[in-house]
Amino acid sequence: MFYDYFDTGLIGPLTLVADEIGLRHIDFATAKHPTAIAPGWRKTPEVFKAAKSQLRAYFSGELRAFDLPLAPTGTPFQQRVWQILGTIPYGTLASYRWVAEQIGNPKAVRAVGGANAKNPLPVVIPCHRVIGRNGDLTGFGGGLEIKQRMIELEKATCGTNENRMLL
Repeated sequence: MFYDYFDTGLIGPLTLVADEIGLRHIDFATAKHPTAIAPGWRKTPEVFKAAKSQLRAYFSGELRAFDLPLAPTGTPFQQRVWQILGTIPYGTLASYRWVAEQIGNPKAVRAVGGANAKNPLPVVIPCHRVIGRNGDLTGFGGGLEIKQRMIELEKATCGTNENRMLL
């Protein structure tokens, strides 16, 4: 495994973890359960050149969709949820119920919340775009302040006063 750090300039530093297949983890400095850097892992900045370039462009408002090799590990249910998260357009917010409906199980709202919380690649797989059906910001691995900053970044970049909402 390879790792490195990236300072976003907006939400603080991120820890990036990858292997030969792709990006495995992105952790916020404020994460409650950060990925532990194992003794055999190598700090290898060159592995993350494309990821850092795209993250830099995203946080400067110039990139709306990532194109990176991703290798998140999770259950089949989590993988389905993360796949749907990747379809939420930039600058758009979706409810947990909307995500549950997209995976074909409208009663799985809480399970969707659990899968969202376990997303190993926040920012790139945009779990920050999922909010409560009533519009409230709810749990986020990096904290609600970071979630709000990311939503505001996308709103400002879209040039609107509001984010579009998928209920």
